[in-house]
Amino acid sequence: MNAANDTHTGFSEEERAAMKERAAELKAQRSGGSKVKQLEKDRKAVQEAIAALPDEDRVLAEAIHEIVISVAPQLDPKTYYGMPAYARDGKVMIFFSPASKFKERYASLGFNPDANLDDGNMWPTTFAVLKLTDAERKRIAALVKQAVS
Repeated sequence: MNAANDTHTGFSEEERAAMKERAAELKAQRSGGSKVKQLEKDRKAVQEAIAALPDEDRVLAEAIHEIVISVAPQLDPKTYYGMPAYARDGKVMIFFSPASKFKERYASLGFNPDANLDDGNMWPTTFAVLKLTDAERKRIAALVKQAVS
């Protein structure tokens, strides 16, 4: 590619905003206080992040949140780059990326390396989500259960 024709200038505005959100999350975690108070703050931050989403994303995020907390109550809800996420021992395992966050055509449900999704030599770790029927809800519940096993 010719550098003179390259219009890419680095991170998008949305990516820069997400990085700022992550920096604020990390700063809040270092601010001290009890673990119980931090968990309460994290849960509240997730609820606020979900509530602030546009309708299509909010409906998906609420449903995924309910599935995760019912299937894996041992995970701690927290935000991750400003998005709803679920962690074990402080490490994010599962996250929801709303379509509106990065101006994508679909939301996604992702699993970080600590999630136990291993299946041979290759397996999916991120799933596009357009809507949730009973079939998708069951699939997500099974993935979450496997992830924390």
